[in-house]
Amino acid sequence: MLLCCNQRLEFCERKYPPNSRQFLPTAKHEVLGKMQTQLEQKHEATTPLYLDDSTPKTTDASLCNSIKCYMVLTETEKTAITSICLIAGPVTFLENILVLLVIARSTTLRRRPSYLFISSLALADTFASCFFTFSFLHFHLYNHSQGPNIYLFKLGGVTMAFTGSVGSLLLTALDRYLCIYQASNYKVLLTRTRAKLAIVLLWCPTVIISFLPLMGWRCKTKFDPPCSHLFPYVDRHYLAFWTGLQLVVLFLIIVAYVLILWKANRHETSMGGPKSGRQSVKRQARLRMDIQLARTFSLILLILAVCWLPVLSFMMVDVTVPLTNTQQRMFAFCSTLCLVNSCVNPLLYALRCKDLRAELIALLACCKTSRERMLGNTHGQGRENGSGISKKCKDQAVSDSNPDTISESVDKQI
Repeated sequence: MLLCCNQRLEFCERKYPPNSRQFLPTAKHEVLGKMQTQLEQKHEATTPLYLDDSTPKTTDASLCNSIKCYMVLTETEKTAITSICLIAGPVTFLENILVLLVIARSTTLRRRPSYLFISSLALADTFASCFFTFSFLHFHLYNHSQGPNIYLFKLGGVTMAFTGSVGSLLLTALDRYLCIYQASNYKVLLTRTRAKLAIVLLWCPTVIISFLPLMGWRCKTKFDPPCSHLFPYVDRHYLAFWTGLQLVVLFLIIVAYVLILWKANRHETSMGGPKSGRQSVKRQARLRMDIQLARTFSLILLILAVCWLPVLSFMMVDVTVPLTNTQQRMFAFCSTLCLVNSCVNPLLYALRCKDLRAELIALLACCKTSRERMLGNTHGQGRENGSGISKKCKDQAVSDSNPDTISESVDKQI
């Protein structure tokens, strides 16, 4: 190309003699301008463009330089996922708000470390029901993209909610582990102040880690490798870091519950053999509590594995190899299982608690009495009866029993 341009310049010099050199610069500039334009067009043909995120600009299946590459759901899949989110989202929100309201209303429950951890779990799941439902539907259903900063902010909210939820599950598991293995020193080891400190130490790193992509740890090339094929603008190294952290937390939860199950199995074995009289009835009651404990914790582990392992598996695969559109669609469905887990958590950890159920009954009785007073459908005796029911439930909720076995003590919390 340079040789061709030199030949053109020689031709121009012959065409324009020295007495007409005032026209030569113009011809030279025209030739140089054409040469520069051709070089730029050749360079642009070999360089991926990122000026417009609305349409794909590459035919390579392993590359994705458009936000449209992440919107892979069909209309049928959008309808199915929308149904899941619009059912699980509001139900999760109402359940966890109810748990927070009951615990905040009871002074006795607020003093117990176990219920502080349950409050942290309910708060995280409340955030998850709001952030995940809004962000997921806004992106996949309406195909709206408002730029990297807004997207990463919404993604940070979802990450914060689920990270706080899994972290609160770990605190709950450790609380029950101490209740089993350190029964005599449990109240000394886990005080209310230490429980609050543990919650603060959980949420501070959670917020920081969740918004690291918004702070700058993002993919520099927008969409192409090393960017994630599951989340736009997210660097694969950050995704590997977050996924590894969640796997470690889940592993610690599983270890804690497996040790509790092993302890319950030892109780069941030691209580075998023929017994008679009052001692036999007492041992049979303990045996039933241990079996119930084992079943409850086995259900917790099963739900935890079903809801989280598929999502984390897709993330680990995305770190190593590019994902296809089919795998991306499967990940979208699996991610809704995390929301389902947040919907199930109040049933497993909160509403199974005897004390919390009693407080809930007292709250409902109080609401019913207040409603009757407002409508004017009750007399003085009815109001006294309603107050008596509320007081009775309140007394039942704050009663502090003395369990015979460690398993019974843990069963009060489940």
